[in-house]
This record gives sequence, structure tokens and C-alpha cells, in this order.
Amino acid sequence: MWRMIFLFISLLLISLTMNSQSTENKKIPVLNFDQLQPLLHFSNDTVYLINFWATWCAPCIKELPAIMDVEKKYADQKFKVYLVSLDMPNQLENRLIPFLKTNKIESDVILLNDANQNRWINKVDANWSGDIPFTLIYGKDFRESHAKSFDFETLDALIRAKLNLP
Repeated sequence: MWRMIFLFISLLLISLTMNSQSTENKKIPVLNFDQLQPLLHFSNDTVYLINFWATWCAPCIKELPAIMDVEKKYADQKFKVYLVSLDMPNQLENRLIPFLKTNKIESDVILLNDANQNRWINKVDANWSGDIPFTLIYGKDFRESHAKSFDFETLDALIRAKLNLP
């Protein structure tokens, strides 16, 4: 009898774990560059911040709180943040998802699975060397790229100006 109860509880826990992992995976799309590219060229009245980063990049990690704070500050504006992770796809479960949970990152995250960087880096920005962090900020009438790590004050001023706020 106890064996049956133990077996039932074990199977239930395994099932719940698998379901939670698959739910988490759905939140983080794994895209190649051709699938990601349309995200870099919307033409509407929203300001987009696309940040290319990785969990192994210290300057990237340092600037994430600034990006998250700016995203929260302008949540009621036409402003959208996408974090494009350049981590290895095989590290989604054991590195990226735990990192996002530990750091309470709620931004939309996309895992870029396209090893042919020579093909797509110049399509993101002709002046991008491939170094990260790299941030693309664009709207209907402007497009800027920044190959540096932001602090909150600098990023806040930049986004406030792009949103035409006082």
C-alpha cells in the first residue's frame, strides 16, 4: 500500500516538474535570425529597446537592472523591451531559465539560436562588431544602436527623450 502511495506521489511530482519546465520553455522562444529579424523593424508608434546579452557577460548582467527599471517606469507608455539572449540553446534549462528566475527578470526574453553571426550581425546594425552588450533602440522615425552597458540615469534620459516626455 505504501509503495503505491509513494509511486503515485513520485509520478505526480515528475509530471508537475515536466509541465512547469515546458511552460517555462514556451515563455522563452528559441528563434533563428530570420525569425527574429521582423522584431527589429516594426513601424508603429512604439519605442523598442532590443538588448543583445548573455548570462556569461558581466557588463550585460550589470546593466540588466537598469533596463528592467526603465521598462517598469515606462510600462504605461508605448515602450517595449526585448532581451535577446546569446546563450547556447543547450543551456536554456540549466542556465538561462534559472538565471531569469533568480534575478526576477520579467522582460520578454528570446533565445537566439543562430551560430552564423557573420551572416546576421551586420543585418542588426552595420557598425556592430558583435560585442555585447549591444542595444538597439528604435521607433517609427529613428534607429539608434549602442555598443555599451547602460546605467539607469543614462538609459532613462534616452528613453524619456524618445518617448517625447518632459
